[in-house]
This record gives sequence, structure tokens and C-alpha cells, in this order.
Amino acid sequence: MKSHAKISTILSLLFMGLGQIYNRQYMKGVLFICLEIYIVVFWSLPFRNAMWGLTTLGETTQKRIGFKIQPGDHSIFLMIEGIIFLICGLLLIWVYYLNIRDARRVGIARDLGQRPNHFKETLHVIAEKGFPYLLLTPSIIFTSFLTILPLLFGIAIAFTNYSGPNHLPPAALVDWVGFQTFIDLFNLKTWNRTFLGVFEWTIIWAILATVTTFFTGLLFAVLLNSKGIRFRAFWRSIYILPWAIPAFVSILIMRNLFNGEFGPINQYLEAIGLAGIPWLSDPFWAKFTLVVVNIWFGFPFWMVLMSGVMTGIDKELYEAAEVDGASPRQRFWRITMPIVMFSTAPLLIMQFAGNFNNFNMIYLLTQGGPVNVDYSYAGSTDILISWIYKLTLDQSQFNMASVVSILIFIVIASISVWNFRRTRAFKEEDMMS
Repeated sequence: MKSHAKISTILSLLFMGLGQIYNRQYMKGVLFICLEIYIVVFWSLPFRNAMWGLTTLGETTQKRIGFKIQPGDHSIFLMIEGIIFLICGLLLIWVYYLNIRDARRVGIARDLGQRPNHFKETLHVIAEKGFPYLLLTPSIIFTSFLTILPLLFGIAIAFTNYSGPNHLPPAALVDWVGFQTFIDLFNLKTWNRTFLGVFEWTIIWAILATVTTFFTGLLFAVLLNSKGIRFRAFWRSIYILPWAIPAFVSILIMRNLFNGEFGPINQYLEAIGLAGIPWLSDPFWAKFTLVVVNIWFGFPFWMVLMSGVMTGIDKELYEAAEVDGASPRQRFWRITMPIVMFSTAPLLIMQFAGNFNNFNMIYLLTQGGPVNVDYSYAGSTDILISWIYKLTLDQSQFNMASVVSILIFIVIASISVWNFRRTRAFKEEDMMS
């Protein structure tokens, strides 16, 4: 007895559509065959050229002949084109897999004595069952080219020598260098010292920015929800005002307030006989100012969130604890705090990741300054993301910026996954129901 599933699978593997024709689904088979012929005839040569460009990044450099410039290969364009064709190739492999799976599925149905669908019946099935997939297909295409393409391009740059002044297209070619940029980052003193210093401050900044805003928000939420507080809505509105103003405007205002020479804060200090403080020109005070300003902008979010959580706590829990003789402090640490942490822990982790890449606060308030002579292209308050900005837009060190980006992703992803796996909110989803 013949196995239609086996034969149709092998035929579809050899050439798209042959399995469908074997299963007597002639129209579907012809369409698959036409698709493969079209790809082979019209796209095989461009695909081969794109793969050549992706692997070599070009071989002909730009030349100047007299007053004319003879263009050469543009390595970055070749790389992008190669990645686009690579993604298209993967999508084609996916379609090829669907072709094989379809032929096998119909072959299995024939082995069970069922009749294969005609083309009209196939269209009817697609209209009924495949409609959601048809709607989802554009999102797959857009994700491939708007998300995966930049991601692959960014990763690929880390393995090249794409940097100024000697390897910037179109004047010069870019070459694949493997892990050399990673090695340079950790072995060369200038890069190593800058990376470790900036990385250390980034970790400290992310922790301080997250913890200070979280506990300040908790303090205000407890105060606003305590008995005897009057005009509660008024106080909440006042504290939420920083969120009503565009952040960059507020940060620029803060920058003027903390200006060491002309800022009103130092003028008030001098008016009462105190010395002015170099808020933004001294490394320690610049970092201190960043944390303080960040508290002002960050705590209203936690205050509002925690106020909502506290409002939803069953009052009977507190009454029962009070009857049992629990003090206000015990009721806070045994009832309020666990419930608040249960509801806010995932957001706390996301806040940490957000502060790790809090470019706006750093760049708009201090621009990474003051200057640190021990660093390469970074100031005393630069975090990794603002250092990347300077490496790319100011210094054209694209390969090094790409390496740092990859390391940021690894650090944030590792910390986030580890914390999410340990968070009770994800382990005990039914606890609060």
C-alpha cells in the first residue's frame, strides 16, 4: 500500500507544488510551482549578489581621478541589502515549509481515505479558518523589516571596524573583524577604563533612581492615605503636576535652577551667607543633583500607583489585625507592604530597566558632564546609553557603540529575567484573586 503522505512530502521537498499536484490539487500546485520558478528566475541572481555584498562588504574603494570621484562599493548599503535578502530568504524558507506541511497533511488525509479539497473548497477553508492569519501576516512582515532588520544591523556592526576616521563609507570600505572590537573594549586601557567607570555609575544610577523614587512615592502614598489627612485630592493633584509638564521642559528649567553661577538656588544660599555649591560642575554634586531631580519627576507615578493599591486593600484585614493587638507599624509591614510589593514588583523591575537607559534625564540636565579626563568620549555623569549617543553622533565610533549596546541588552535582559522569575506576582498569580 502506497503512503501518499510520504510521497507528497518528498515531492514537495524537491520542488514546491509537486506534492500538491500528486495529491490532485492541481491549481494549488501550479501556484506553488509558479512562485518557485518566479523566485529562481528573477531573484536568484540578486540574492547571490546580496550575499556576496554581505560577506565581503565590498571590494572596490572610492577613487579620485583628477577632479572627478569614481564611486566604489558602499559597505553599509551592501550590509543592509544583504540583511534584507537574508530576511526574505528566511521568509521563503518558511513558505517552503508551509508547502511541505500542506502536502503532507493532505497526503495523510488521503491515506485515511478522505478526498482532497478542490481549489474552491481550499479557498473556502482559507476564508473561514485562515482569515486571522491573513490579518496577522502584515504584522509579521512589518516586524521583520522594522524590528528584526535594525536589530540584526546593530548586532552586525559590532563585528566590523565601522568607525572614524579610517573606515567610514563611502570614502573607505568596512571589513568584518570578528570579536576584535569586543577584545579592544576590554583590553585597551582607554576603552576599558571608560567602560568600567561608566558601567559602574550606570548601575549605581539605575539602583538609586529606582529605589529613591519608589520609597519616596511609598512615603507620600502612606501619608495621603493615613487618617486625618484633609484635602487629599488637592495634595494628589499638586504632586502629580510634574507629570503634566513635558519632561524636557521641566529638566531644562531644573538645569537653570541648579546653574552654579547664575542659578537662583546658589544665589539664595549666598544671600544667607552660605557658599555656592557646584551642582553641575563637580562630579559628586552633579550625580547628587541628578538623583534629586529624578526623585521630583519619578515619585508621583509611584505615589498614585500605591495610593490606588492601598485604597483597594480590604479594611477588615486592618480591623482584624487591630483586634489581635497589632501595632500600626506591624500592620504596615505585615499587611500594607506585602500587598503593595506584590502589585508593584513587576513595575519596579521595569523601572530599573528604564532608568538603566534614562537618556533624557542625563543628557538634558548635565549632558554627561562634567568632563572626566580619564574617559574616552564620556563625562563623569554619562551612563552607557548617553555614552553610546556620543560615540555614534559625535565621534563616529559605530562599532564600539554597537558592542556597548549588545552588552546593555545582555545585562538588562539577564537582570530582568532573573527578577521576573523570582517575583511572587508571577509565581502566585491566583494569590490575589
